[in-house]
Amino acid sequence: MNRRHFISTTGLATLGALSGSLELKAQPMYRGKKLTILHTNDTHSNIDPFPLSHAKYPGMGGVAKRAALIEKIRSEEEHVLLLDSGDIFQGTPYFNRYRGVLEMKLMSAMQYDAATMGNHDFDIGLEGFKNAQKFANFPFVCSNYDFKDTVLQGATLPHLILKKGGLRIGLFGIGVNLKGLVGKSNYGNTNYLDPIAIANETAAYLKDKGCDLILCLSHLGFEYASNQISDKVLAAQTSNIHLILGGHTHTFLEKPLLMENRDKKPVLINQTGWAGLFLGRIDIDFQKALFSHKMLGI
Repeated sequence: MNRRHFISTTGLATLGALSGSLELKAQPMYRGKKLTILHTNDTHSNIDPFPLSHAKYPGMGGVAKRAALIEKIRSEEEHVLLLDSGDIFQGTPYFNRYRGVLEMKLMSAMQYDAATMGNHDFDIGLEGFKNAQKFANFPFVCSNYDFKDTVLQGATLPHLILKKGGLRIGLFGIGVNLKGLVGKSNYGNTNYLDPIAIANETAAYLKDKGCDLILCLSHLGFEYASNQISDKVLAAQTSNIHLILGGHTHTFLEKPLLMENRDKKPVLINQTGWAGLFLGRIDIDFQKALFSHKMLGI
């Protein structure tokens, strides 16, 4: 297997921990608690590995190798989350043939905990997504797409709280503006809500619900030369978010970007490129107040 590993380790205590309200060393309930977060984005229906003749990624990627790697990590770690930041659909003949059903079945088999929708997940329309979603046994969190006047009403969640080893992890999803990216007929009466306002509202709600970690699955894109809202803008203009796992721009980050939010507290941003070539891994040790990061080439 052609695998590339990029590893960085940073002490959260030197960053003031990941939250003003989360004093990791001070709470005995966290003693011995470690959370492993695995994440993907923009997999784009890449089921098979890249050809061995590929100039840049020979033999890399593929769902079977990703599944084996995830299974290995789960056998080694007690508390694991597996998440995706959108654009599951579109990119290979598998999508054209199976209309998203195969992707949903494979992600279910890998036991994803949650995902958000990217713009290409609208490529077969709302009805097409709904038909494929029947084969997903994991939830989609979409906080700033209002589907109340569409066939997707009730099909996604605005936020989600997952419990792992006594920890409460709050999740929500923020998507890119579909206008100009997706044909109007494909998103219909979906109402796009302001991502900054919704992110602040949702993160505050999750904080009030006692979440130990608040995580945003974003499909905004990492950064732009224009004033378009990106993950970096989201981080700078919000509060209470600890980690933004991004997508859309196919950005490969060798290590997460550390930024300050509007309250001058740290936010981590990460993205894993595209096509399922890499699996992001972030380990948070709540006893030692440390996080470590690995970008695992598949």
